[in-house]
Amino acid sequence: MRQLGNIQVGAVGLGAMPLTMDRRPSESDAIATVHAALDAGVTLVDTADAYTPSDRGPGRNEEVVAKALATYPGAADQVVIATKGGHTRDGSNWGVDGRPEYLRAACEESLKRLGVEAIGLYQHHRPDPDVPYEETMGGLQALYDAGLVERVGISNADPDQIRTAHHILGAALVSVQNQFAPDFRTSEPEISLCDELGLAFLPWSPLGGAAGAKELGSTYAVFAEVGEARGVSPQQVCLAWELSLSPRVIVIPGASRPASIQDSAAAAELVLTEDDLDRLSAAS
Repeated sequence: MRQLGNIQVGAVGLGAMPLTMDRRPSESDAIATVHAALDAGVTLVDTADAYTPSDRGPGRNEEVVAKALATYPGAADQVVIATKGGHTRDGSNWGVDGRPEYLRAACEESLKRLGVEAIGLYQHHRPDPDVPYEETMGGLQALYDAGLVERVGISNADPDQIRTAHHILGAALVSVQNQFAPDFRTSEPEISLCDELGLAFLPWSPLGGAAGAKELGSTYAVFAEVGEARGVSPQQVCLAWELSLSPRVIVIPGASRPASIQDSAAAAELVLTEDDLDRLSAAS
């Protein structure tokens, strides 16, 4: 378990994006993937209003996640839904909108789709260069003050933006979600800053995306070597390595099949030696 503000969640969450993009599983398979994640002990599901097929409007991912939780035969009351606002979609074109009024409208629509009174973790998806960051953070503060969101996160933020958000949001800010993977380590300063400020760090695309996940064993042979020695996949080794970087890291690997998230969830229990960790950190 790892700390997320005033609560704890599993060290491995589920990145739900692959469930509803253009190359996606059927709805029944998507729901089965979420159910498999919960069976494996996952208690954080990361979605966004913009994670939607290019031929329809926003919210499809949130709808699938909500349906999966509603149909789960076990207890799902401890599952935290983390969603995002601030990205727009027009077909296959992505845009940004950081205006407080836009975030308010997006949040209200997410609440309806998710069927909740307050969102467990609401994250600003990406900075808008046309809107002062302080103004956007003020919009998030307003959502928190109104009780529409229980916790706030930011995504794709640099250290200065993280400090600005922390100054404005205070205890409401609990997490930063930036890209991080073996072949993309430029967010290491942000991980250190999260340690300093007591924020969770959620690396998105922690396996380097679908292509990166397939190539882990060849591009970074050490991940495959360590995995073979432990009897586990290179992907599981990668996630365990990232969890070792800081107690603030909570990985959210994407998955579109039950077997994928079951394998990923096991990374929380994988014990790597100091020699393993040194070798993995040296891989480039």
